[in-house]
Amino acid sequence: MPKLSLRDLDIRGKRVLVRVDFNVPLRDGKVGDATRINAALPTIRHILDGGGRAVLVSHLGRPDGKPDGKYSLAPVAQALQHLLERPVMFVSACVGGEAERASKALRDGEIALLENVRFHREEEANDAGFAAKLAVLGDVYVNDAFGTAHRAHASTEGAARKFKQAAAGFLMEKEIEYLGDRLSKPAKPFVAILGGAKVSDKIKVVENLIPKVDALVIGGGMAYTFLVASGQKVGQSKVEAGHVATAEKILGLARLRNVGVHLPIDHVAADAFDANANRRTVDEIPDAWMALDIGPKTISLFSQVLATAKTVLWNGPLGVFEMEPFATGTKAVAELLAAPGVTTIVGGGDTAAAVEQFGVADKMSHVSTGGGASLEFLEGKTLPGIAALTEK
Repeated sequence: MPKLSLRDLDIRGKRVLVRVDFNVPLRDGKVGDATRINAALPTIRHILDGGGRAVLVSHLGRPDGKPDGKYSLAPVAQALQHLLERPVMFVSACVGGEAERASKALRDGEIALLENVRFHREEEANDAGFAAKLAVLGDVYVNDAFGTAHRAHASTEGAARKFKQAAAGFLMEKEIEYLGDRLSKPAKPFVAILGGAKVSDKIKVVENLIPKVDALVIGGGMAYTFLVASGQKVGQSKVEAGHVATAEKILGLARLRNVGVHLPIDHVAADAFDANANRRTVDEIPDAWMALDIGPKTISLFSQVLATAKTVLWNGPLGVFEMEPFATGTKAVAELLAAPGVTTIVGGGDTAAAVEQFGVADKMSHVSTGGGASLEFLEGKTLPGIAALTEK
């Protein structure tokens, strides 16, 4: 990895300011899903077991730059304490006297979680003075919040540049390894599966991937814009009319590169966007109906394409998997990719939620923790939170 890693740091007796992503759902004052907290535990445990003093910084929700009890990280501190099985000091400020006293009071192997950094407008503005106030809370800096690495905020970018040593945590390191190194030199054949609702969200990703992949599998809502570009009728299925020409251009680029593009050949269609709607499996979508999942012939086709792949990148579900009648296609592909012998890299957001829902997340080589960050990384963009880290 080109960036300094936590494993490269001498942390004993030092305060380690760690940007984590604890933007978790809260239900009735408790953490509703601890996935993101669990993802940060290897980094936190390494610091504590190595005699470091962990000072954790995170955001939660969108409090619009002012304190809001609804977005307090206090419940997260309780959940973290339970998972770590050791005391976690919760600090009701993230900068200023209280935060500075708390960071100085820590002893080796102890941990503090600061209050929501987005309670201050200066965070998202990447205010230099605010970044400096955060920086005085640590001796070294670690960023383990890949999900926010595409944002140039004070805690992700500004503060990092105020340290002589700013390193990637283990989760960040894994994201860089899989989304960067593994995809820059993938084991072949390399197949990308792209789904989700919008072509517009994936244009740059597709353009960046076409020179690298051997095949593109396209499903989900975005497939219907491509089918229209191929001259097919799609009924009332979701189509981005303004991006049909873009889809035509992408298909042309794929032909020039000899990249096979595989689109749905049958569909599970419904007469309304509703789990209880009338539905049928069709080769041609009736005018008043919409496709909400791929059909069995398409599952078979996609399975054949994926059967020989050595590397698979999957970003975007292949149907409206949140509705049980339209989850079959996404579930079938998830279970296929769970087989050993292939490097499977799952983009964040809905795709990560899908493999979790179908119980195969632990069978994937890597499930990214970043939705927007994953997309921007796959587009080939430089992410501010990574760029700010110290070169090895």
